[in-house]
Amino acid sequence: MSADALKRDAAARALALVEPGMRLGLGTGSTAKHFVALLGEKVRGGLDVVGVPTSEATRAQAEAEGIRLATLDEFPELDLTVDGADELDDALNLVKGGGGALLREKIVAAASRRMVVIADASKRVATLGAFPLPIEVVPFGLGATRRAVERAIAAAGAAGTLGLRNATDNTPYLTDGGHFILDARLGRIDAPDALAAALATVPGVVEHGLFLGLATGAVIATEDGLVTLGDL
Repeated sequence: MSADALKRDAAARALALVEPGMRLGLGTGSTAKHFVALLGEKVRGGLDVVGVPTSEATRAQAEAEGIRLATLDEFPELDLTVDGADELDDALNLVKGGGGALLREKIVAAASRRMVVIADASKRVATLGAFPLPIEVVPFGLGATRRAVERAIAAAGAAGTLGLRNATDNTPYLTDGGHFILDARLGRIDAPDALAAALATVPGVVEHGLFLGLATGAVIATEDGLVTLGDL
C-alpha cells in the first residue's frame, strides 16, 4: 500500500471514535486531511458535530467539506482531537510542527479530553529527534532569541544545528500567527522533558514542537494492518 493509503486507513479508524454531538479538534497535515475528508462525508450523511480547526488550511478544507466550525472561545473544552505527527514514540511523545501549525495544534490538543494521533508506520520511532524540531519564535529580536535557543538546547544535553525555516520564495516562513520557525536538527532527543522545559524559559519562543503528555492514543497504519497505542 502507498503511504497515502496507509494514512487514510489510520484516519478511518479514528473516525470510528467520533460520536454525534462531539466537539472535535481538527488537526493539520497530510494525515489529518484524510480525517477531515472522511469526517465531511459523515457530516453530509447527517452526523452532527462541531469542529475547531488548528490552522487556516484545515479551516478552509473543513468549510469546503460542510463541517460546522467553532472556536475555543465558544467551546473551550473539546471531546476529541485527531491530528497527525512528524514523529511519535511508544510513550506517545510527539514531534509536531512540520506543517507550521504547532502553536494552534498544541492549544487545541491541550483543550481536549482526548488526543488521538494518526500516522503511518514511518512516523513511529524509538527516540525522537531525527525529524527537525520546530520552534516558533517572534520575529523581533530573532538573533538574540536564536542564541538563547542554542544555549537552551545545549543545557538540555542535546546538540545540532538551528536554521530559520524559509518559504518557497526564500523569505522567512510565516505561521498563521505571524511568527517565524527555527528548525533544530538534533538527530536525537534523549531528554525531551528537559528540552521542553529549557525552551519554555526563552523569551521570544512562542511554542515548540515537543508534544509531551498530550496524546492519549495513536493509530498507526502499517503494511500488516493497524497498530494502536495508548487508550482510544
